[in-house]
Amino acid sequence: MSDERLSVLKTYKLYVGGAFPRSESGRVYEVTDSKGAWLANAPRSSRKDARDAVVAARKAFGGWSGATAYNRGQVLYRVAEMLEGRRGQFAQEVAAAEGISRSKAAALVDAAIDRWVWYAGWTDKIAQVVGGANPVAGPYFNLSTPEPTGVVTVLAPQASSFLGLVSVLAPVIATGNTAVVVASEASPLPALSLGEVLATSDVPGGVVNILSGGTAEIATPLAAHQDVNGIDLTGADADLAKELEIAAADNVKRVLRPRADDWSTDPGTRRLTAFLETKTVWHPTGKLGTSGASY
Repeated sequence: MSDERLSVLKTYKLYVGGAFPRSESGRVYEVTDSKGAWLANAPRSSRKDARDAVVAARKAFGGWSGATAYNRGQVLYRVAEMLEGRRGQFAQEVAAAEGISRSKAAALVDAAIDRWVWYAGWTDKIAQVVGGANPVAGPYFNLSTPEPTGVVTVLAPQASSFLGLVSVLAPVIATGNTAVVVASEASPLPALSLGEVLATSDVPGGVVNILSGGTAEIATPLAAHQDVNGIDLTGADADLAKELEIAAADNVKRVLRPRADDWSTDPGTRRLTAFLETKTVWHPTGKLGTSGASY
């Protein structure tokens, strides 16, 4: 028997609604490393794929946002456990995507896993930071609590294929939103592999949906979609970000504008609060009754 064998090349697919469909259009595009060497064919998502992802995210929103914050934290921590078990694969993909050494890529993967754990720990704490009891002049309790915005489109960073991706995705779902992620156009493979981890974790299908292809082609219908409640423009250049922000205004989406981010620094709570709404409840005290009103 010959010692030579054919390589089994990986087929990358989209991750939508907990399943792995090919692009509805059947299109793919070549993904290359920093030196131009071919790595894989990635699906080129269509407008129909984007709409399907929104439908899946909306369907999953009720169950995910309705889960206890503690439960969401446990589910997200399980993802970190599974990422830890696939460090080697992600280090290889990041090294190829970003043109860095394997050791530097491994350090970025470790940082991404640590960041995922960090955001998982915030799930049941953010309410105490941004919510609370408010002093009012009257016989009332006045309580403010954060609630998720809904379906959020996330344009992943173009240059940071994994650490940046985790840094923009994890806070969105940690706070109870569901996400439609547009992966880095040139370096989508770590994002598509993350879909494989999510599919075998406890994260319900549809909570995270991952699309690859042309950023502008996918993001344009998502920004205008009436069932998308927020959009993170991190992965858009200045001209595209302006166009998407205008489209997003049609149904008053929450918009997180792009800025120069250093993904290696402490992220703070900015992204945790970017897609949260504040619900304020008034509840009478004393002899006025027991019914309350919320606004």
